[in-house]
Parts: sequence; structure tokens; C-alpha cells
Amino acid sequence: MIEQYTSINKKLDELFNGHPAADEKLRQASKFMDAVKELIELCGDDPYRDGLQETPYRVLKAFLEYTEGYREDPKAHLEKTFEVDHRELVLVKNIEFHSLCEHHFAPFYGVAHVGYIPNEKITGLSKIARMVEGYAKRFQVQERLTTQIAEAVEEILEPKGTMVVIEAKHMCMCGRGVKKSNAMTTTSSVRGLFSDRSDLRSEFLSLLQR
Repeated sequence: MIEQYTSINKKLDELFNGHPAADEKLRQASKFMDAVKELIELCGDDPYRDGLQETPYRVLKAFLEYTEGYREDPKAHLEKTFEVDHRELVLVKNIEFHSLCEHHFAPFYGVAHVGYIPNEKITGLSKIARMVEGYAKRFQVQERLTTQIAEAVEEILEPKGTMVVIEAKHMCMCGRGVKKSNAMTTTSSVRGLFSDRSDLRSEFLSLLQR
């Protein structure tokens, strides 16, 4: 058991090595892992049995990975731009993402479709995917995630129009509660020319079906 604690403490030191508030992070991490042990007991199991001894540390490490988006400004990915004479729709579709519902900390996952009509400048296609990932890796609701992506495109690229559609499956309603395993949620955010012109919205949606 002593060897087990020594190993976990070493891993924690490595996890927060170089952080400006490392001591405080270690204190918070220790409290969190103690709480996970209590949760395991509350659910009816033994946190000290083989198989669960390192689970509190694994949960901590997983949540730090799930929420990496808090440690960056996702819209900054869009700041690398190029001047290109293109005035038609640019659409990046089926951008896979995984996020956590802020109400239950249950996963929700799916794809984001991001389109815009350039106004003098474009950004790299991979930058759009990285931006989506940055906002997704936070405690989220799908509606806010959709809006944040659209607002980032509007703010940095200043396009003539922006449209974002997200399709996702939420484990907080598929795996618990109402337990509707096939339920999908679709949200959209429409700005600029897409708000004014139904033909542009129809073009966006028709391209999603191809």
C-alpha cells in the first residue's frame, strides 16, 4: 500500500511539475482523489481493492484531459489568416468532438459543421478544427458550444456570413434518465448573410447531405 501511495505521489508531482501554483494544485488534487474514494464507497465498492486503488488518480488525469480547452484561447487558432480572392462558401464538415455536459459531467459527442463566406481573408482548415476542439474540451452545453464557435469565426475572420451546425449524442439522456439511446440533438447558429438569405442556408444544408 505504501508503494502504491509513493507511486501516485510521484505521478502527481510529474503532472503539475512547472505549474506556477504547483503546491496548491497538489493540494486540490489530493482533496479530489479523496472525494473519488468516498464516491466509490458511496456506490458500494472498496476503493482499496485491486483494480480501484489508482482509479482516483486516473479520474483526475482524465478530467484534466477532458478540460484542456480552459488552458487556451480557442479562437486564437483562427488568427493565422491569408488574403484570398474567394467570395463563396467555405465549409468544414464532420469535425469530430468530445465534450462533457456541465449538468452531469456525462459525455456528449458528435460532429460540428462550420461554414463561412470570406470577406478578404480565410484561415487554415485545420485551424477551424482546433478551435472547435478547444471549446469542446470544457464543461459545456451544446447550445453554448455552437454559439462560441460561431462567435469566434465572426470575431477573428470578420466574414460576410457564418453558419455552424452541431449534431451530438448526449449520454446524460442516452445512458441514464430517460434512456433514449438513439436520440440525437442538433443545434445551429446563423450570422450575417446566412441570416438574410435562405438560399445560402439551403446550400449549406444540402452540402451536409452529400
